[in-house]
Amino acid sequence: MGLLAALISGLLFGVGLMVSGMANPAKVLGFLYLAGRWDPSLAFVMVGAIAVGSVAFLFAKRRKKSLLGLPMQIPASTNVTMRLVLGSAVFGVGWGLAGFCPGPALVALGAGFPKAWGFVVAMLAGMAMFELLERAKLSRQRA
Repeated sequence: MGLLAALISGLLFGVGLMVSGMANPAKVLGFLYLAGRWDPSLAFVMVGAIAVGSVAFLFAKRRKKSLLGLPMQIPASTNVTMRLVLGSAVFGVGWGLAGFCPGPALVALGAGFPKAWGFVVAMLAGMAMFELLERAKLSRQRA
């Protein structure tokens, strides 16, 4: 049941990204380019997503288990750390340079956009590098 719910959720998310234009790097870059011909249409997509997400989190905080019977896993920490700020900045710079962020890049890859290949390969390489650095840091801390 969990896999079916994940599949349906992923398909719905992917279709939403395609319909909204979030998987189109030209549209995203048009939204991020404030000094030129700014395209504000993605602001409505983001406001809608924030509204739906906020309502969902309000209900989720009151529950002990998800609708599928799994334990709710809501982050307890609200600390804003330098690592969080730097990670957000790197994410934003990457989004602004490429016009992709991870979810829409995977949707664009599945839809056959050739530019998505380069981004997804670079994203996976970055994730692998992060894991290697984290493991090295943990082994230094244990020693």
